[in-house]
Amino acid sequence: MKTNYKITGTPNSPVLVFSNSLGTDMGMWEELVPFLLPYFRVLQYDTRGHGGSEVTENPYTIDILGNDVVDLLNELKIEKAYFCGLSMGGLIGQWLGIHHPNRIIKLIISNTDSKIGTTETWNERINTITKDGMQAIVDGTMERWFTDDFRKYNPNRIAEIKAVFLKNNALGYANSCAAVRDGDFRKHLHKITTETLIITGNEDEVTNVAQAEELVKNIPNASLKVLPARHLSSTELPEEYAEILIDFIVGESTFEKGMHVRRTVLGDAHVNKANENLNEFNGEFQKFISNYAWGEIWTRPGLSKHNRSLITIAMLIALNRKAELQMHIKAAFNNGVSKNEIKEVIMQSALYCGLPAANEAIHTAEDVFRENKK
Repeated sequence: MKTNYKITGTPNSPVLVFSNSLGTDMGMWEELVPFLLPYFRVLQYDTRGHGGSEVTENPYTIDILGNDVVDLLNELKIEKAYFCGLSMGGLIGQWLGIHHPNRIIKLIISNTDSKIGTTETWNERINTITKDGMQAIVDGTMERWFTDDFRKYNPNRIAEIKAVFLKNNALGYANSCAAVRDGDFRKHLHKITTETLIITGNEDEVTNVAQAEELVKNIPNASLKVLPARHLSSTELPEEYAEILIDFIVGESTFEKGMHVRRTVLGDAHVNKANENLNEFNGEFQKFISNYAWGEIWTRPGLSKHNRSLITIAMLIALNRKAELQMHIKAAFNNGVSKNEIKEVIMQSALYCGLPAANEAIHTAEDVFRENKK
């Protein structure tokens, strides 16, 4: 089965997988990605029958859709990941939590339930779109997905989402409806041992707050966040939704967020060594670095970590800070920077920082390359 996917972010960051809802594609998560890239590699994929992924014959099951995720992780050689799925994606997340807990570090299931809807309503929907196409249900779907205010004040975004919905292959959509219709984890929630966050909207009529509370009650290690939204809460409130994910996965404090980013950039060995050398004299300074430099500046979404590395290298060349330059050249590889890009930064610095500074930087970079076999 051909799965369409996109993975963005720096190579040393943990992977966060997003699974789309019925009738959308991986683009539904796009607005969240800039807020998440300081912390994660983000893997977006189109569920079977959606977007650019293959439409296969015969009704799907959640088992089939869940195994597609496992196959994709295997193809990309990702041993473990964080997983966030909304609605149908939330059912897939439950299946993964039950059948492959060793692959999921933490689980987020959003605007979902252990059993969504009734057999009758799903069969009726399948019959409607098979006979009349996606146009027959698009307006009602938008009303269920978004609050009145969001539809009123975001007409362009609604138009984009409607266009994606109408592009759905009717067979792929119908086969996915069958998977949601038949998915039922009510008797299996106790098997989800992975730490789990449930997110829902206070106006979500498809999977309401009471259903989310029932999930929390039956999943052993689960908590709940309720947003002022309807069914596609991540689209209505992308920044708030992203912050909830970061708080759950990384930690709520600036220090925890800073330490997470510091480790992804500098590596565990460097940070562990710094922590081992903590004492009464340097402790406050180390805390300051983690909070301010890593927790407040490196976490800002306006620049990629890749570009921050290049800028940092350039500034350290200008300031002639050899030890810091060595550290950040080594760290740059964790942020996806190539040797050639480092060379170009040094060449540019020769113009604006002077030849002696650039010459020193060349030797420093070569020392780092030899030491790290680059």
